[in-house]
Amino acid sequence: MPTISIFYGILIKMYWDDHAPPHFHAEFGEFEALVNIQTLETVKGELPRGAAILVKEWALQHRDELMEDWKLCEQLQTPKKIEPLE
Repeated sequence: MPTISIFYGILIKMYWDDHAPPHFHAEFGEFEALVNIQTLETVKGELPRGAAILVKEWALQHRDELMEDWKLCEQLQTPKKIEPLE
């Protein structure tokens, strides 16, 4: 599963040929959440409140890039890196 961004100890990843809806995985320590790209809702799992806020802020800034990466993963291609949250 490629890591597409890292910021503040949070890893953002996508699986190749993953199930719908379009989503990404956010990992922070022992926590992991699947986040829907279109709604930014947590589909599964959980993150601490502060990390969840940072992930949503980052995803809002990069939603188009996340959808492009999702499409690449559907085609079993390597997703592009996305700038971290500053």
